[in-house]
Amino acid sequence: MLVHIVCWKYTPETTPAQREEHIARLRVLPNIIPNIVSFEVGADVLHLERSFDTGLVVKYPDRADLDLYTDHPEHQKVAALGKEIADKVVSVDFFV
Repeated sequence: MLVHIVCWKYTPETTPAQREEHIARLRVLPNIIPNIVSFEVGADVLHLERSFDTGLVVKYPDRADLDLYTDHPEHQKVAALGKEIADKVVSVDFFV
């Protein structure tokens, strides 16, 4: 199983509506892209200095399924939005 984690730190100009739209568009992806074992996304609740604003944790059976997700046109659209409204995006991928 491959775990994919992404975190977004939005720019100060990013509005609450843009944040909500980003999360909503991410939540649609499991209905469109096959071979996702689990998919969780949400806004940070602690608001610590080190916190990012939104986090995503997705599990795939293998690397090929992560690649399918990454290259899927609908993911590409949401990824572009995330890059547009984020000051920083970090990720980590690992096998469990």
